[in-house]
Amino acid sequence: MSNTQIASPKQDLIYMLVLSAVVLTMPLWLQPFGAAYPDLMQKFMIFGIFAIGYNILFGLTGYLSFGHAAFLGVGSYTAVWCFKLLSMNVIPAMIFAVILSGLFALLIGFVSLRRSGIYFSILTLAFAQMSYNLAYSVLTPITNGETGLQLTQGDARVIDRMSGIEATTSLPTPNLFGIEGTGYSGFYICAALLIVSFFIYLRIFRSPFGLKLRAIKSNQNRMNYTGYNTRPYLMTAFVISGMYAGLAGSLLAVTDPLAGAERMQWTASGEVVLITILGGAGTLIGPLLGAGIIKYFENIFSAFNDQVLLNAFSFLPDWLAHVFASIVGLFVGEGWHLTLGLVFMLIVIFLPGGVMEGITRLWRLVRNRSKSLDKDEKEQQPSTREV
Repeated sequence: MSNTQIASPKQDLIYMLVLSAVVLTMPLWLQPFGAAYPDLMQKFMIFGIFAIGYNILFGLTGYLSFGHAAFLGVGSYTAVWCFKLLSMNVIPAMIFAVILSGLFALLIGFVSLRRSGIYFSILTLAFAQMSYNLAYSVLTPITNGETGLQLTQGDARVIDRMSGIEATTSLPTPNLFGIEGTGYSGFYICAALLIVSFFIYLRIFRSPFGLKLRAIKSNQNRMNYTGYNTRPYLMTAFVISGMYAGLAGSLLAVTDPLAGAERMQWTASGEVVLITILGGAGTLIGPLLGAGIIKYFENIFSAFNDQVLLNAFSFLPDWLAHVFASIVGLFVGEGWHLTLGLVFMLIVIFLPGGVMEGITRLWRLVRNRSKSLDKDEKEQQPSTREV
């Protein structure tokens, strides 16, 4: 087994401390990259939670689901309904979102996990598309159809009114005991939840349960032959993964109190698959790296329009600046998907294990180079007998 699978409590503590420091200082070190604004950092956190939850299923068991956007949508709808009926406090919204997403995952998993391989993937995709169509048309009284579920001034908000919180002339914003869920305060709420989610994810990863999930991925038939019933383990992983997606969906509603059917579309499921593979499926940090890369491309590269590119090449003659701007424009702005596709192709071809495989290779190269240099220095030093 790799070192990522066997680690001491001290190593895990270092993991948590480093991750917490990196996450909490994002507004500082993301500044040079132009990504230190709250909305984007919140997306890093939310889709990081979504990705590590998905990695529990896909990365550890090898079961490829194309339907996880359904749980993301259920989490969003549940959170908005909690804001409308109960309170603008995010705690009830997140709790109910996680519970309902878990129950929905239990229902879908009960059917889908009767098959494996491509048949499992197709079943989850079918359920996700059915959920999307239900939210878009059939369940309009609950989801508000294509318009999306939104807050209104006349919402009940029973708990807020019982607590003496008076309605204002403007729409209220989600909060955590008075701390607004938008801006930098909203980012730190999402960051704290990512850290807690990662700790639970780490404990699952290191536990005997996580070891059994990896054994299923390695050889499920052999486990069945030895007397292990793998279905309960797969069901548990599927439900936990769905609960993580529900939490991410509720946080999307916290940052923007609107729930629409588009969050349940198959493209959203495909995005989390892309995130996990790009970062490194089955690794600890890989899904977080993948989420950061995808969301950075989506929000930064897509913002480069023709005028920005012309300003960037303004030091060149006008005709040459227009040539360079037109060429680069194919890969940024509206064409940012082309750059993402090329990056994904390179990763899959040269680094099948994702970005984490590249980092691991680089670390081994540096370590081996350092060892060889130390060995050469020792060989060059004269021995005491020769002196």
